[in-house]
Amino acid sequence: MNLKGTLIGLSAGILLAASPATADEARTADLVNGDGQRIGQVIVKPVSGGVLLTAKAQRLPAGAHGFHIHETGKCEPGEGFKTAGGHLADGASHGFHVDGGPHPGDMPNVHVGSDGVLNVEVLNSRVQLTESGDGALLDRDGSALMIHSGPDDYESQPSGAAGARIACAVIAEGGS
Repeated sequence: MNLKGTLIGLSAGILLAASPATADEARTADLVNGDGQRIGQVIVKPVSGGVLLTAKAQRLPAGAHGFHIHETGKCEPGEGFKTAGGHLADGASHGFHVDGGPHPGDMPNVHVGSDGVLNVEVLNSRVQLTESGDGALLDRDGSALMIHSGPDDYESQPSGAAGARIACAVIAEGGS
């Protein structure tokens, strides 16, 4: 392909990526590890009664891991993903085993096999793929899907004692 064709192709790709998705479209995001390497992908799709999150990843430690939605759509590995903020809480307490919980960012633990592969679908009925309202994932600063180093105990405040943040994906308007 010549230079002109390459530039036209790149321009079309940039315009497509910058076009806002409609409310019923899925968002796709890369899941990155603490070294900033892409290890998988997350698809976030609005469905009747909530949002379906589908995550596929590799090179994760075997075992159970906390799986949460965090309040800010920023995944900076050099900061240990702290830029994603805390869990998306909307004023609720953390955990399935506490009064006043769970909050919108709480989801069941996910399990990675001995091969380091994660393949999971989770329906979260407490969030929505919107810009405003309770559990809105696409507010002004987006949100992030986070995988933690250990399992969530479903009761410790504020994050279930799930350990370090080991993988992150940005959920934002327009997808990736």
